[in-house]
Amino acid sequence: LAYTLITKSHIEELIAERIENTDMFLVDLRITEGNKITVIMDADSGLSIDQCVAVSRQIEHNLDREQEDFELSVLSPGLSNPLLVKRQYMKNIGRSLRVHLNTDATVEGKLIFADEKEIHLEYETIQQLEGKKKKTKVVEVQKIDYTNIREAKVMISFK
Repeated sequence: LAYTLITKSHIEELIAERIENTDMFLVDLRITEGNKITVIMDADSGLSIDQCVAVSRQIEHNLDREQEDFELSVLSPGLSNPLLVKRQYMKNIGRSLRVHLNTDATVEGKLIFADEKEIHLEYETIQQLEGKKKKTKVVEVQKIDYTNIREAKVMISFK
């Protein structure tokens, strides 16, 4: 009997074939003991259930359960999940983020910019400006390199 192991690179190839020429992208792929495959997908325009099903079928139809059994989940990232890839930051420009830095500091603000290198968060502070009696709201922008981010999550607003 020839067994073909389920490999991360094989699954990635199958996903790439399915999402080519779409706005979908792979966020995370995990294969754990017992061939439990978890695929987290996203799309620039938002991910539909049908798109998750299409990716799931693409993978299932190209793996042979008779050679090797597996369990497959294709999910969209939940709002409570941290952002894992740069494209997710770009997709969430305009939304509020809570960013935990490697220094253990936390910054909250509106994501106003994201590229391959860094993000820019805009937030308000109350400051005593020189020559003014009353404290004033000041809008600041903090530039954060991705390498300095331990975890970032979209803050859900119910306003």
